[in-house]
Amino acid sequence: MNGRLGGDLMRIYAIGDIHGQLEMLREAHDRIALDRARTGDQTAPVVHLGDLVDRGPDSRGVIEFLMDGVAAGAPWVVIKGNHDQIFASQFDEFPVSPLSSWCSGSMGGSETLQSYGISPPIWPSGPRIRRAMADNVPVAHREFIEHLPLFHETTEILFVHAGIRPGLDLYDQIEEDPLWIRREFLEDPRDHGTLVVHGHTPVREPEHHGNRINLDTGAGYGRPLTAAVFEHRKCSILEPEGRRPLEPGTV
Repeated sequence: MNGRLGGDLMRIYAIGDIHGQLEMLREAHDRIALDRARTGDQTAPVVHLGDLVDRGPDSRGVIEFLMDGVAAGAPWVVIKGNHDQIFASQFDEFPVSPLSSWCSGSMGGSETLQSYGISPPIWPSGPRIRRAMADNVPVAHREFIEHLPLFHETTEILFVHAGIRPGLDLYDQIEEDPLWIRREFLEDPRDHGTLVVHGHTPVREPEHHGNRINLDTGAGYGRPLTAAVFEHRKCSILEPEGRRPLEPGTV
């Protein structure tokens, strides 16, 4: 599990699951820039909730955009999602998900490969595709994904991709929980001691359940990419015309 990040921050931004949607990501940052101009705050962090890759048309471009921003000193935090884990693990002997599964159905691995100039896979062709990945995916991209943190924590908010296992200390959770958990977390109404902001489970609109907020609005399926701003535990969705408060009970 990664170490603690963050601190006592009054304002912090967050962006939901990206899934290869580079233009949507740029637009989300444009909305944040407008909000920064209104508040005069140029230093508040921006937390990206993971799933940078798969399904959308430009996973490579998303990774490069985020790498470049971080390298330039932008106050950005990028959290690892389960799709990022799957992508990085394809270089391992025993990947999290088989190459055939990642590249078929709705997982979206084929789109990620195409963004790196690798033709759609034709089975059985695993060894050929793995060689093509080794030749076409920059080592820097792989290392960037592999070293992403699993969460970002302030004194009032926990930002994580999928969620947490309720009742278990954050630092005692296994890696799979913040990357993959669904039902056990989503159906638990208890106070987690912190507001949990997550993605992973697509919804039509941002949801505020009191103890958690879901910002994954399905960009991977062509729906909007949500950007939000938090001031302490108060959340507002950033829209082109400005802020829209997201109140508890908004489901």
